Amino acid sequence: MLAKAVTTMVKRQLVLLSSSQVHGYELMQQPKPILIEFFKKNNVTEVIFVPYAKVNEDYDGYTKMMANAILSFELQTSVKGLHTFPDPVEAINQAHCIYIGGGNSFVLLKKLYDLNLVEVIRKRVLEDGIAYMGSSAGSNVATRSIQTTNDMPIIYPPTFDALNLVPFNINPHYFDADESSTHKGETREDRIKEFHLLNDVPVLGLREGTLLVVDDNRATLKGIVNARLFTRGESREYAPDSDLSFLLQQ
Repeated sequence: MLAKAVTTMVKRQLVLLSSSQVHGYELMQQPKPILIEFFKKNNVTEVIFVPYAKVNEDYDGYTKMMANAILSFELQTSVKGLHTFPDPVEAINQAHCIYIGGGNSFVLLKKLYDLNLVEVIRKRVLEDGIAYMGSSAGSNVATRSIQTTNDMPIIYPPTFDALNLVPFNINPHYFDADESSTHKGETREDRIKEFHLLNDVPVLGLREGTLLVVDDNRATLKGIVNARLFTRGESREYAPDSDLSFLLQQ
């Protein structure tokens, strides 16, 4: 009874994108209608962009690029880089919307821990109900752990445990094996199956062009292609507009 009660009380307003860039579209343009609806629903007038997944630390350039993409939504929404604030914790405590961009998930998570932001972001999103957007690495860190990222571990975070805004894992940029390829290494599916030999946590394979919209205890797949959900011993395809709310009940 207690677990159900806690689940009922959770506030979540999330958009988790496989990627901000999709083939055939300009930056952030494929999910643009969904993001506009998300911004309007949550009265987002300012976005705090977290650029820390950018390994070369061109945080100004990265923030400007994402700000220009969001400017195309024509919502008069401002974008400020978290790195420009003297006190990142205070900035997150005052934020109305957090957007964590893509890059390297290990670098990103380490930075979030170094700046004491993990628990702060989690509280702001799950208790205060502010809007959260993530793409690629930013979607990885929104989940239970970054263990199903595609990135190389070029730096050591103190733990793989992430923000845990949702109780499952994501594999962004998921793609199926090319049967005509001569490549003999492990496929993405092989890697996720290896993860499941040691971990019993669902993994949502988000192909580029897919995103998950979470509205409190409801999760809906959006996009232009299917996603693939892996659980221990099996997998299943889900089409856009599928209800994946059961994933929030882990």
